[in-house]
Amino acid sequence: MTDQFTGRQTSGQTESGPAANARGTLTAYARLAKLDVYDYYIGLPLVWTLLAPAVRWEPGVIGLLVLICLAEIAVVAAMVGFDDITGYRDGSDAANYGADAARRRLARKPLVAGTLTEAQALRFAWAATALGVVLWALAVAVAPHRPPWAVVLAAVCVVASVQYSWGLKISYRGFQEIFLIGLGVGWVLVPYGLLTGEVTDLVLVQALLFGFGPMLFGLYSNTHDIDGDRRAGRVTVAALVPAGVNTAFITVMTAAAVLLIVAGPLVGAVPWWLPIALVPVLAMRATHLVIGSVRGDILRARRIAIRAHRVTVVLLVIANLAAPLLAGAAT
Repeated sequence: MTDQFTGRQTSGQTESGPAANARGTLTAYARLAKLDVYDYYIGLPLVWTLLAPAVRWEPGVIGLLVLICLAEIAVVAAMVGFDDITGYRDGSDAANYGADAARRRLARKPLVAGTLTEAQALRFAWAATALGVVLWALAVAVAPHRPPWAVVLAAVCVVASVQYSWGLKISYRGFQEIFLIGLGVGWVLVPYGLLTGEVTDLVLVQALLFGFGPMLFGLYSNTHDIDGDRRAGRVTVAALVPAGVNTAFITVMTAAAVLLIVAGPLVGAVPWWLPIALVPVLAMRATHLVIGSVRGDILRARRIAIRAHRVTVVLLVIANLAAPLLAGAAT
């Protein structure tokens, strides 16, 4: 028989008993926490390569980055946990996932799929919130530098994440797109600030490029979810404006990400090698724009946008590591 969620063939026999139930519950919690979606966490390797080569391998540096990674995972687990609870309560997840389970994997929504109860999800989200706050506080306490802007920005990122779909529900109030790019930018600037006490033009540009990634593929998710979000009262650009205006907005945001890459060296903010290193990303940005906005294949465009974000990070990491050689070649 074929599993209704994964599409894989199964033997027709299933495990039973306490061990199987425990594994199933753990899997459901992992899906609730979206542990397979690591797109915010990969900013930390980027931060590491932006550090001076002489300090990258210091134990304190590695230890702090690991601690921050755990803090980020906990905060995101809380954010998406509360988001799933809210989406389950208002029916938007059932509307957005139920009719398209084959392509969007209904099992990723444990409440809608029935693998977790609302009470279980709520306990998990609050526990993840507490853990995230403790870990971030510890990271700030042991950091070699604590510039006020980095401490405040870290706190804003934590509070805004937990309030994304809960409490203030900022993603329901028209601030979702700002949050998506802002969290990415913050989670590059804060670790770098805690490690060095400063921010350079190169770090700021790369933080913005990192933030554009989740925001751009989030725009395609919102475009696909228009009907469910409108019924739930979730105010996104896609749900608020006509389709043509939403397409124009996606085009402008994609163009802004491209302009940041191309214009950076012209204004002296980044070295000459940045646009060259990111040529594949420019091609991918053009591809997802055409596929999503011209051909109308929104979910395929979203997948390409996700890959573009990950490729951006990989190429920046490589370029940052090679920067001393590139600088020498230019002299």
